[in-house]
Amino acid sequence: MITLDNDIIQIRPAHREDAARIATLIMQGAAKQSRSDAEIAAEASHPSYLDAFDEVAASPHNTLFVAKLDGKVVGTLQVTLIPGLINRGRKRAKLESVHVDPALRGRRIGEAMVAHAVAFARQSGAGLVELTSNKSREAAHRFYRRLGFDQSHEGFKLEL
Repeated sequence: MITLDNDIIQIRPAHREDAARIATLIMQGAAKQSRSDAEIAAEASHPSYLDAFDEVAASPHNTLFVAKLDGKVVGTLQVTLIPGLINRGRKRAKLESVHVDPALRGRRIGEAMVAHAVAFARQSGAGLVELTSNKSREAAHRFYRRLGFDQSHEGFKLEL
């Protein structure tokens, strides 16, 4: 538990029953969000999110976390541990899908989540933490730089 400005934030591994809320948070935070709350709720209830949760949960290299405030899931992020040969086999941790309820942004919940993820990565033997962020999410870029992340690479992707 972390106390931030009188708020008690609990960060824990996600449970299967969190899947729809996690999907909702991710969709609410999408760079190109154009869905209504009702459309997001309908999409988040799709059974494929439970299947995806099960796959992530079954992987020994992935951990999905949630942040809770007043008993409600208000944030999420995924940490993927990636073994490799660079720097004598230095393990990397990749942060994915870092999202906080839009109504609660600015309350340092994301900061607490990232600090938790960095500590988890360090404890898991990672020597580097990396993440990507959509180019249009300028506020998120300021947030990550404020937390000490270096904007050192240009990312690429290929939709399949």
